[in-house]
Order: sequence, then C-alpha cells, then structure tokens
Amino acid sequence: MNQFAEIWKNDKDLKGAITSFCVYDVVTQSVIAEHNSQTFVVPASTLKVLTTATGLSVLGNNYKYATKIAYTGTFNKETGVLNGDLIIIGSGDPTLQSEVFYKKDTLVNKWAKHVKDFGIKEIKGKIIGDASKWERVIPNNWIWSDISNYFGAAPCGLSYKDNKFKIVFKSTLSGEKTTILKTIPENVFSKFKFNNKVIANGSEDEAYVYGDPFGYDKTISGKIPPKKDEFEVESVYPDPAELCAEELYQALIKNNITCNKNAYTSNYNKNDSTSKPIVIYTHYSPGMDKIVTATNILSNNLFAETILRTLGNGSSYNGCEAIKKYIGSKGIATTELYITDGSGLSRANNVTTNLQAQLLAKIYKEEAIYKTFYASLPIAGKNGSMRSLGKGTYIEDKMRAKTGYINRARGYCGYLTTSAGKEIAFSVLFNNYNCSANQAKTKIEKLLISLGDL
Repeated sequence: MNQFAEIWKNDKDLKGAITSFCVYDVVTQSVIAEHNSQTFVVPASTLKVLTTATGLSVLGNNYKYATKIAYTGTFNKETGVLNGDLIIIGSGDPTLQSEVFYKKDTLVNKWAKHVKDFGIKEIKGKIIGDASKWERVIPNNWIWSDISNYFGAAPCGLSYKDNKFKIVFKSTLSGEKTTILKTIPENVFSKFKFNNKVIANGSEDEAYVYGDPFGYDKTISGKIPPKKDEFEVESVYPDPAELCAEELYQALIKNNITCNKNAYTSNYNKNDSTSKPIVIYTHYSPGMDKIVTATNILSNNLFAETILRTLGNGSSYNGCEAIKKYIGSKGIATTELYITDGSGLSRANNVTTNLQAQLLAKIYKEEAIYKTFYASLPIAGKNGSMRSLGKGTYIEDKMRAKTGYINRARGYCGYLTTSAGKEIAFSVLFNNYNCSANQAKTKIEKLLISLGDL
C-alpha cells in the first residue's frame, strides 16, 4: 500500500493536502499499513464512530429515552376538568415524530388518546412543551452557514420532527427569482419573516438558510433547479418544543378535549416549583441500538449530538470528556484526539487515523457492542453514504464503513474481510485537497478497493 503515499505525493490535486491512512489487523491488534497515521486531521462525520461506539458501550444497546405526558394543578375525575397545565416533559429523545422512525404524524394523536382515556375532557391551563432537561445551546465551533440548515439542527430537551421544517419554493426560468409558496407544517408559515434571495439555476439544491437558529427571521440565498412547482428546502425549526405542544393541542381538540384558544407554549428553563407533575403516560424511544444505526447509516448530526449530550448528562463538553474516557479505557492515547462535538460538523475536531483504526480494532474485541456497531455502518455499494462506492469490485457488499465529508475534508473508516480472509479495521482521511469532493472520493476509493488484496 506504500504506492499510494507516492502517488498522492505526486498528485497536483493533493499538493499541500494532508493525506493519512491506518490499517489494523483486528485479530492481532497490530498495524499492518500506515501513512501519516499520527498526523492530526479533520475527521468530518467519521467522528461519529467515536460517539456511537461510546453511546453503545456506556449507555447500552437497550437504553431508551422516556418522554412523559403529565399535568400540574388539580383534576376533577367526575367533571373531567383539569384546572392546571398539561406538560410534555422532554428527555432529549431525538426520535419524537422523526421522519426516520415515523412515516405518518401519529405520535401526538396517540398521546391525545391517552389523555382522553385518562378522563380529561377540558384543560383550563396551557399545553407546555418542557425542554428544560437540557440547556438551549448550539454546539461550540459550528459555523454560521451551517446552524440554520437542516444538517445543523442542534439537540433539544424536547426534540420534535427532527427539529426542522420545510420551505417550499416555486421556480420558473433559469436566472429568475423564486417564490416561497408555503412551509411544512403549513400552520407555522405566518410565524416566519423570509428574505428570499434564491434564484432558479443549475440542477441541485444549493439554497442555504441563514439567521438565528432560535429566531424566525430567515434569509435564504443560493439556487434551486428551474421549472419546479414545489421544491423543498429544509431548515432548522426555532422552537421544536413549542411545535410539539402546538400539535398536541391540535390533536386534543380533534379528540373533543376542550382547551383554551392557542394555549400552547414551550419552556426551556428549569422548573423550581415544588409541585411535582402527575404522569399520565410515558412514551419510550426506540433502543440505543436503533438510534445508533440511524445515526451511522444516515450520518444524522442531530442524533449524534443527542447521544453526545446524553453521555454528558446534558453537557456537550462532558459528553466529549466521556468519549475520551471511553477511548482511554481501551488503552488508546487520547492525546491523538481533540473533540468539540459528536457529529463531526465542526472543523475544530482533530483526530489521527491511528486512533480511529485502533479504536475500531478494540471494538472488534468488545463482545457487548461489536455486532450492533458493525451492523450500524453503511455497506459498500449498497446503502447509506457508501451506496455508490466500490461497485463491481471485491469490496462491494463486504466493506462496512462510516463516511465523512465537509468542505475540503473527506474520509472513511470501518471494517473489511480481505480476499485472503484477514479481518482488518481502517481509517483514511484527506484534508485540504485542491479538487472536487467527488474527485477526492475517487482517489480514496482506489485505496479502499486495494484493501481487499491484503
């Protein structure tokens, strides 16, 4: 494999770039090939292997988030009147009405039926989305151009619908300005003030949303394809806890439960009240094994950041410390890691390919999580971000790896059984290449295909 280091050294597209790879024999736990493997590089989404592995090991495959529907005040069973508030008490669950786990809007209807079955016919107070479990903050070092777009959705004490919404555009001829038709959900359209600078051009979604992620003033610029009657652009929703409360309010009305008009709100502050809410119903998330699978297959930043914050009992910093503690417990030098988030969206993250490959090798020996972790990684030529890689070669359907890509940073790390039957773990990362992302992918793909011959 040393030929790749020489090829990359003479590649004009990689002049000034950092190229690094490391390959471990997972049985002997030893390095069998490497190049710049102890040089710091930006890992992009390959960082998710650290977050998800730690989540599985520390929290367990069967860990579930518990969201509670509760009330405060007094409830008269004879009249069915609740003289108080109905509260959705969030636990940080990122899967609530997520498009990953729900195909239809069914969750709040289910909750409303539990409230009705409990005997509540009228609510005198408010419907409150309680997100006070976690502090309302954006992960450190995320950049302005990311934090209002769907992939920059931050974790929330009460996440709902992936903490995002859709802006629907109509485009006409190339070069002309587009029109915003509506939002999805439609009922939130009136809350926003849009400054639309999007034009019709090209064939891809190249529209980006800017603004305070917790505010309703949004500037959208860039371009979308021409002649589209309805073209959807996704953005972060400013207040997912309020949206959850609003949609539960609507579901309660449909179930003939009387509520005060528009009496829904959110809460992001710790409740100092001595009155303890009375729980009507507890909703449990899918297990951590399923959340990790969704995180790695879809490279879901919200899920990864939620796992991180869960590891840190609400603190991203403490979550990062938990990851370092887990890696250190494997006998791996954490001096080869600088971590600021759980998803890899921040360019402030730095890691070595040696650390990543070595951790994957250690996980191979960790019986409690290896099977689940391995199954969570995309398959070459088949699914997720690996679906177009290695088609028609030995590694198709045999290599499993987490991919990573942000501007001028690209990489892969995962597992392969070689044609000789050797079990290997690997990490390869490129930073600051002077070519397109697809061209960088092609260069790395040649190395990944060659791993089959080891």
